[in-house]
Amino acid sequence: MIAETVCSAVSAAGLGIAAVTAYRKRFLAATRIAAYSLVPIGLVMTGVVGWLADTAFSPTAWAGFGLLGCAWVLFATTRGVERRRGGTRKERRAAARAAQGDAVAPAASAPSLGPATRPADRPATRPADRPAARPAKGTSRGEDDFSDIEAILKKHGI
Repeated sequence: MIAETVCSAVSAAGLGIAAVTAYRKRFLAATRIAAYSLVPIGLVMTGVVGWLADTAFSPTAWAGFGLLGCAWVLFATTRGVERRRGGTRKERRAAARAAQGDAVAPAASAPSLGPATRPADRPATRPADRPAARPAKGTSRGEDDFSDIEAILKKHGI
């Protein structure tokens, strides 16, 4: 009885606030406030509030919630351990069998960009073979930044 009265008062207050908000020409906010304020009275009318009030004072219901929480903790713990170990027992056995078959290290894969686009007559130069280029006196820092970027692009053949 008290819960229904409180929910009705909360809904009425929310609808009043929505009306004031709509008067201030904030219709989107007023509609949202009205929607939130209708929830408590809707819960009373559907009987959810009565069910919750009966459940809140039932020791059997609280014991049931405790068991549900315990089950959830157990599920979460086993899932975390399974992830840390690398899967289920079947998956670990299959991985161990595959590792025994691959005793030799696999060959290196080809680069993802494909073969080099450099002509065959020009040898590849490494950055250590080239002397470091210093900016000339009188150049601004902005030009120095672009020269760094240009050197990186040339290094990658772009």
